[in-house]
Amino acid sequence: MGFLTEGFISAIYLIFSLDNMVLSAAYTTIQVGLISTICASLIGLPIGFSLATFSFRGKKILVLLIQTLLGLPTVVIGLVVYGFLSKKGPLGFIDLLFTPSAIVIGLVILATPIVIVFSYTTIKTVDFRVRETAFSLGASELKAAWTVICEIRYEILAVILASFSRVSSEIGIALMLGGNIKGFTRTLTTAIALESTKGEFAFGIALSIILLCIILFANLMSFVFRKL
Repeated sequence: MGFLTEGFISAIYLIFSLDNMVLSAAYTTIQVGLISTICASLIGLPIGFSLATFSFRGKKILVLLIQTLLGLPTVVIGLVVYGFLSKKGPLGFIDLLFTPSAIVIGLVILATPIVIVFSYTTIKTVDFRVRETAFSLGASELKAAWTVICEIRYEILAVILASFSRVSSEIGIALMLGGNIKGFTRTLTTAIALESTKGEFAFGIALSIILLCIILFANLMSFVFRKL
């Protein structure tokens, strides 16, 4: 238990001493997390809305496939994206491998099914008369969709924050596509893995506590939005 206490004390020290490595890893974690969450939301919310409001052939199968993607191993995502971005891959010429952008691509693939499924489930709970009323008042398809989104805006924000929490705690994608480069692609999760393998358990625990604080804040905001 001694190293746990030491880790907690180290976390307090690292936070208040503004350690450069910790700040850099925290910044990269938040940066790639925010960008990937925004991108996943821009892709996932329209798809979730369409699945919740429109009927078409094969809809149930499509929903099932997207739900299945929730369990897709992150190392598989990392491996596939690595194959595309490597020098021998079809997108190797853009030279994105081992950059924050590569991590973002992988995290977007991870987060998009999360946004789709949970926004789909949330939008399904909205009274269909909201959309019908908007149409009766002369609203276009886009305005009617916006009316529905506004009706559940806090729940949608909670979905987005939950997605951010998920991508912030990801390690497989960050490690495979970012390369754990100090000051560039090293996130809190990859830094924790590195320090643990070096035997620096106290430092690893300190980084874990900082990461948990970030995720706790996002989940707290999600909880607040759900209660509004």
